[in-house]
Amino acid sequence: MQLKISTVGFKEIDQSIIVLPGALDKDLGNIKMLSDVNQLQNVTVSTSVSSLKMDIDKKTFNVDKNIVTSGGTAIDVMKNVPSVQVDIDGNVKVRNASPQIYVDGRPTTLSLDQIPADAIQSVEVITNPSAKYDASGGPGGILNIVLKKNRQKGYNGNLMTGVDSRGGYNLGGNFSLRQNKINFSAAAFANDRKDRTTGTTDRDQFISDTTVHTLQNSVTKNNGQFIFGKVGLDYYVTNRTTLSLSLVKVHGEFKPHDASAISTDSIYNATAKNFNSNRFTNNDRTFNATGLQGGFIHNFPKDGEQLTADGNYFSGKNSGNSLYTNEYYDQSGTYTGNFIQQQIAGGTNKFLTVQTDYTNPLTKNTKLEAGLRAQINKLSNNTDLLNQYNGEFYKLPEQSINYHNTNEVYAAYTTITSSIKNFGYEVGLRVESSRYKGELNDTQSFRHDYPVSLFPSVFLSYKLKNRQELQANFSRRINRPNFFQLIPYTDRTDSLNITRGNPNLVPEFTNSFEVSYSKTFAKNNTFLASLYYKHTNDLITRFIDSERNVSTGKIDYINSYINANSSYSYGAEFTLVDYVTKWWDVTANVNLYESKINIGNDSLSADVQPTRFSYFGKLNNNFKLPANFSIQLSGNYQSKTNLPVSGGGQMFGPPSGAQSSSQGYTKAFWFTDVAVKKTFLKKQNAAVTVSMSDIFRTRRNEQISSASSFYQDYSRLSNPQLVRVNFSYRFGKIDVSVFKRQSKNANQGLQDASQMGGSK
Repeated sequence: MQLKISTVGFKEIDQSIIVLPGALDKDLGNIKMLSDVNQLQNVTVSTSVSSLKMDIDKKTFNVDKNIVTSGGTAIDVMKNVPSVQVDIDGNVKVRNASPQIYVDGRPTTLSLDQIPADAIQSVEVITNPSAKYDASGGPGGILNIVLKKNRQKGYNGNLMTGVDSRGGYNLGGNFSLRQNKINFSAAAFANDRKDRTTGTTDRDQFISDTTVHTLQNSVTKNNGQFIFGKVGLDYYVTNRTTLSLSLVKVHGEFKPHDASAISTDSIYNATAKNFNSNRFTNNDRTFNATGLQGGFIHNFPKDGEQLTADGNYFSGKNSGNSLYTNEYYDQSGTYTGNFIQQQIAGGTNKFLTVQTDYTNPLTKNTKLEAGLRAQINKLSNNTDLLNQYNGEFYKLPEQSINYHNTNEVYAAYTTITSSIKNFGYEVGLRVESSRYKGELNDTQSFRHDYPVSLFPSVFLSYKLKNRQELQANFSRRINRPNFFQLIPYTDRTDSLNITRGNPNLVPEFTNSFEVSYSKTFAKNNTFLASLYYKHTNDLITRFIDSERNVSTGKIDYINSYINANSSYSYGAEFTLVDYVTKWWDVTANVNLYESKINIGNDSLSADVQPTRFSYFGKLNNNFKLPANFSIQLSGNYQSKTNLPVSGGGQMFGPPSGAQSSSQGYTKAFWFTDVAVKKTFLKKQNAAVTVSMSDIFRTRRNEQISSASSFYQDYSRLSNPQLVRVNFSYRFGKIDVSVFKRQSKNANQGLQDASQMGGSK
């Protein structure tokens, strides 16, 4: 029989093939086509591409055009992503719960402030992950950061640099080259930040019939630098098989300095007493991380059938040296002496993930997906506390720690995705086996084993007329306690923020339900409304408890974690993307929610915050002006709300901060950011961006914690009215003839694998 193959830009193939009698399928192997190039007149095409893309299990927000984030980090990007809240410390929340952070579809050990904003293409918000995703992460779902990639032949790149009003700077660039079977990319970014935070801690302690009032005013200055570098190589072995390898290096140094003035008033035996002290903290912290990722993709002759395998290894080291100087004064203001401590810390983090996935379209409308995954995470921490005496430092063995733990998770999943006319569904089941073990000072061991846990998921969708769609989904998730929540170390270096982990924590399990409605209008305008409900058992929540210090005889308040009996939250979320005119588009997001925690302990329940109705909103405006100017104006508002039930940790100990989610709330606050961008040169290859964050100095984070034995007001303001000026220049040549060949006939016109549908 005769076979003809033709496509735009390539010469037609016309050849005879032999098909045996009775044969239904024949693999034609790799087919190479010669280019047939005709020079045409230049044509300019312009259209509006929506910044929001809806899938059955996620929402994708394109952030490449956000100009207020230029020169910043992923934290700045998240401030402008709908559904995402960012607190003053850079911790993110989705529907008032902490999500798991992914990079390019895989979990990462990188924190958001270690990922440059200029390297990010889009952010996928997965509020209710299906069975094919890692089941860990708790009620906050997944935020997947998709880094920029080049898919065009030829070469291109970007160079960028900038400064801010506090003397910080950033510089970096990326470069991509694609020719024949090779795609090479490299990126490097450096960032120097000079952060400034002011704060107060105002606490009343109720001890018998005596009230002790403590006021602490603090100023924290943090000089920090980090360097991010990544190189990647894709090799298209055939039109169906691709091998990938990438290397990531991160280095950071931070030198925060904190100065605090502390005043304590009390009445003892009918006599008023007042004590004052100054506390100075000098820190020197460093971290180094290396990541290696390898991937394999094979596409079978059957359209859509694919096998992938990849490995992800991250290894990080951190070290810290902190000097605490406490100066004491009596009631008359006379200096009475000092107390000096030193804390030396260090640790390692090793993260290995191996995964394989298989996809097979069973019919035209039905697809089977299955996969296996193994994840091993090893963490270690060594912290020594030393007191100074007569100019010499002496180690305190009882307050020093040598702790290491191992987390292992093994998983398998399968999902079926299908559709019947306008009705679509995806059902899946994930099976995970996990174990945790840790050792403290080689004398105490902790272990939790969960042989088998089941995580089902169901996603339903129905397409209505006029580009409308209804969706409903259910999933079960798990949130395992992290290293900083488990570490049984009491950090007393700050007497007002004593912290301690709890090694007896167990994982929490969450059942999530969600119903959504979406409507796409003309000009890609989109409206999305969602109702959601989440119920969690064994909720991991922060809790402040009190105990008597055997050394001083005083009552100390300890910030730690407990497993509450359960919790629930429900709410409604609305998102609108509106291209109002050719020169103005708006993205608006509003989230209304309510939550409640059931401690399950009568002696503690009296101190738990009541159910609270809250709301959160953000508005992002983009204006295209004449003369190649553009403006982005964004605003955020957070009402009074209970503190998030879970949080991350610091690099060198359990999480600090005078807060407890079950016993506290955050006061309402709002803030506004603005940026102006100007592009120039012949092809608009260069751009200058000027931005200001928190232009009205209103992004103050004020947290109230209270119980029968104390009341505390904890307030901070960080980096208000920070101005950044950034310059960027892009270059490139999209051309199949980057390399001059000595022979015009040698491999001329070889079509790459992606054009043959072989890779992605």
